[in-house]
Amino acid sequence: MSARISSEKLRVLLCDPENGLRRQLRIAVRQRGVLQVMEAESIQAACALASQADVAFVALDPGQEDLLARLCEAGLGGALLAALNQGSVTSAVAAMRAGAQDVVLKPFRVEDVAFRLLEMAEERPVPRNGRKSSADLRGAPMAGADFCGFMGRSPAMQKVYEHIHRIASSRAPVFVTGESGTGKELAAAAVHARSQRHAAAFHALNCSAIPRDLMESEIFGHARGAFTGAHADRAGAAELADGGTLFLDEIGEMDMGLQAKLLRFLQDGKVRRIGEGFERQVDVRIVCATNRDPVAEVKAGRLREDLFYRLHVLHLHLPPLRARDDDVIQLAEAFLARFSREEGRPLPRLGPEGWAALRQRHWRGNVRELQNLMRRAVVLSEGAVVPPGLLVEEALAPDRARGVDQAHAGGSPAGAGAVYLPASPAGIEPLAVTEQRIIEHAIALCGGNVVQAASALDLAPSTLYRKRQGWRHRSGKD
Repeated sequence: MSARISSEKLRVLLCDPENGLRRQLRIAVRQRGVLQVMEAESIQAACALASQADVAFVALDPGQEDLLARLCEAGLGGALLAALNQGSVTSAVAAMRAGAQDVVLKPFRVEDVAFRLLEMAEERPVPRNGRKSSADLRGAPMAGADFCGFMGRSPAMQKVYEHIHRIASSRAPVFVTGESGTGKELAAAAVHARSQRHAAAFHALNCSAIPRDLMESEIFGHARGAFTGAHADRAGAAELADGGTLFLDEIGEMDMGLQAKLLRFLQDGKVRRIGEGFERQVDVRIVCATNRDPVAEVKAGRLREDLFYRLHVLHLHLPPLRARDDDVIQLAEAFLARFSREEGRPLPRLGPEGWAALRQRHWRGNVRELQNLMRRAVVLSEGAVVPPGLLVEEALAPDRARGVDQAHAGGSPAGAGAVYLPASPAGIEPLAVTEQRIIEHAIALCGGNVVQAASALDLAPSTLYRKRQGWRHRSGKD
């Protein structure tokens, strides 16, 4: 259990009209060390006990999701798990909107529900030494999350959840791979939240978003006066994550010299701030990620081979959204519900044409693309149904999308290249000119969004920014 609530002090409220089911749940939670169990056979009775409970379980009949709001209004400050007799995405979303943190569907195994109740209490750790916990850093999970903020019940995601559960308790480094937008940082946070380090800090750094000359200071810190602008001593991410987890996203973007220092840190666990003559011992678990093939990065000389083998102990791969079956439906409805609340607008629904449009998309931006699409749908929809035209893949042409899919499937490089650009002029042009034309055309297709263009080109945004800055400098515009 977390530092906040021990199992002996945890107060569990069970609300179900079936006495037999309550008895089974009571036995199951007590077998896990919980001694204080309160029971109620109706919402009215549960409301009288709500303020005393740290975590509550409520079974509902179809259409009763609004009863959860009454329980929350009665003073329930802890986590709430709702059980639905008949399940659908719509009813699950309604339960979340009424105050539930999670939903299970009947029939279920009482042992699983008892474990989930204690797990929900654990997911609210107390920050240690004034540092943020993993829950603070990763933000509140999406309503209806199936696993540590993730949503989706497809076989592909079930394998991910199972793998995270297996590797979380280890002390070994984790290497997360997957396309942009698949949730690599969320996966790292889930590994941390399920580990014995969950009460300590989770610190995340994006190696592609930090200038290379500042990256060493970000990781290892610096002493006052170590360089221009170093006006005070500053601890780096490795120290801030002491006892917890350090997540390094886009590890292949790290400078080779700094990769060597990171390797040494992984070997001895010692940190030396820039400008200091002594070292500090820290205990940090490393989780890193990349949206590229790490073996190809090693062969290309962008990732040190010895560092790769040091980090690539436990591998976690996140599937693209197009491989997650009907998770798109569940995610889309949840995002619509969330953004309707945030924007203060009516909740629109997706009609048959809307679902058809979503199924035709290629989801190159994965869950991040779907999230942005649903926010746009909430903001721009004027009626009760999202106009299908808002859901059509508009940033990149369909023929280009087919070419990208062929490239993923092993299609010819020539075919993949042909869909990125209009026909090239006759003759041969320098490679640098072709590269600039490809990148600028991709940015134009993405409406000037460099990050989106970088994702479509399978490059880091920092790479595009550097190249464009170099082009401006050579043309005399800077």
